[in-house]
Amino acid sequence: MSAATPGFRHLLRLSDDTGLFEHARHALVRRRHGYCTDDVGRGLVVATREPRPAHRLTRLAECYLAFLTHAQDRSGAFHNRLSFDRRWSDQPGVGDWWGRAMWGLGTAAARATAPWIRDEALLAFTLGAEQRSPHLRAMVFAGLGAAEVLRASPDSTVAASLLMDAAEAVGAPSENPAWPWPQPRLTYANAALAEVVIAAGELSDDRQLLATGLSMLGWLSDIQTRDGRLSVVPVTGWRPDAPRSRYDQQPIEVAALADACATAARVTGDQAWQEKVRQSVAWFQGVNDADALMWDPATGGGYDGLTGHGPNLNQGAESTIALISTMQHATRLP
Repeated sequence: MSAATPGFRHLLRLSDDTGLFEHARHALVRRRHGYCTDDVGRGLVVATREPRPAHRLTRLAECYLAFLTHAQDRSGAFHNRLSFDRRWSDQPGVGDWWGRAMWGLGTAAARATAPWIRDEALLAFTLGAEQRSPHLRAMVFAGLGAAEVLRASPDSTVAASLLMDAAEAVGAPSENPAWPWPQPRLTYANAALAEVVIAAGELSDDRQLLATGLSMLGWLSDIQTRDGRLSVVPVTGWRPDAPRSRYDQQPIEVAALADACATAARVTGDQAWQEKVRQSVAWFQGVNDADALMWDPATGGGYDGLTGHGPNLNQGAESTIALISTMQHATRLP
């Protein structure tokens, strides 16, 4: 990353030799909240999709991978919450954290520059792929990891099966022209649903499925654009025929949209999708509903949300990873 972007310095601040702390008060780690697999999976995504990682970033990826393999049980499910005294506070399961762990493992298996990281990540991914989740977004996140594996290893039947099951879980868009979305409500990481359908269409050579995903993403992008800038779904969500709140907007929405639009640009070659990625980058740089910079230049941390009074100044793992993820796309824009 260039000097004009936040880089990984706050993510390193939030990490230790065990994993990644979930919360921070402003920039200071809140150790009492411990670690979670959900965030470590996200961290592994951004750490291993760097094409030329510094040594400390490779070490960070190793740490995150070790955390995930420790969290995984013999069935392929994962614990989610580890306290600061290194005790699991839950039983293994297949909630969102399973999906994000699978996304991280799939990305590491496909993109990590260190062969030992790729090998170990693929083993854990393959074990995790024996599971399926009843939760939609867990399946979607796991499907994004499967797409990464399948792009690197087109003959992987394990990844192909998981990806298609994820796209099937999303379902068909509504026939309501005012709400052409497969779910009755927009909640969180919405663009990931469209991205996994796009990926499934691309990698199975299903033109209709690809067109469906692109149409979903186009509508979602349009509904989250106001006066040429992003105004994304807030934490309370949106549904048809109901007033739409503008705040508290979450960085994860912007990052998910950037990821999906970057995938759409690569798959289609249509540069209009690159403009949507630019809007996501601009949201963090202050082109948003509050005209507020959404990261701290002093620390490199991402702010936790955009309120009507400006940013929530806490700089936790989710928002910092969303910032890094979006800025990774900024470095690849033409």
